[in-house]
Amino acid sequence: MKARAEVKTARPAEDSGKRRQIVEGARATFLEHGFDAASMNDIARAAGVSKGTLYVYFENKEQLFEAIVENECLSHAEGVFDLDPEDHNVEEVLLRLGNLFVGHLCRPERASVLRTVIAIADRMPEIGRAFYETGPAFGIARLAAYLQAQNAAGVLAVEDCEVAAAQFIDACQSTLFKPVLFNFGSAPTADEIAHVVRVAVKAFLAAYRVR
Repeated sequence: MKARAEVKTARPAEDSGKRRQIVEGARATFLEHGFDAASMNDIARAAGVSKGTLYVYFENKEQLFEAIVENECLSHAEGVFDLDPEDHNVEEVLLRLGNLFVGHLCRPERASVLRTVIAIADRMPEIGRAFYETGPAFGIARLAAYLQAQNAAGVLAVEDCEVAAAQFIDACQSTLFKPVLFNFGSAPTADEIAHVVRVAVKAFLAAYRVR
């Protein structure tokens, strides 16, 4: 009860900072031990807080993992899918998007989170849904909206913007992400990413750019 009172009287910045501290401790613990083997004691120790303080912010490790997933998706979305519908230089927009997207996606820590989501999605489908809705589905929707704007401007002629957006995103990560996801290879270099993205953009524009 004392811990709860201390948090309630704390300034918002302090409260937010403590929450971030706990989430980062949980992230490190899940990466080291895996979701099932990690305990709230382990998380409190890694975060440098008491177990009582930990429970003020999160009731269980499922809530903690949901917070990690949310943070991952938000950090991925910020900037990467911030697309200006008035920018009609589609080639440059897609090159920038593809390089930022794949660079973030292929970070080893990102792949570790995704492996954990996949592993627990059967018994905790709400986490799988949350990850997909705030991650892949969000990115596809934002890119589809940009493509629709370019259709309206007469720059592109895309029959199905949602499908085209999903296909472009998949093409950008082709040969790059799955080796990282399955621990088959290391993260790609910036040059390797740029090459694959250029190929994806070239194919996309060949299919959809108005001539």
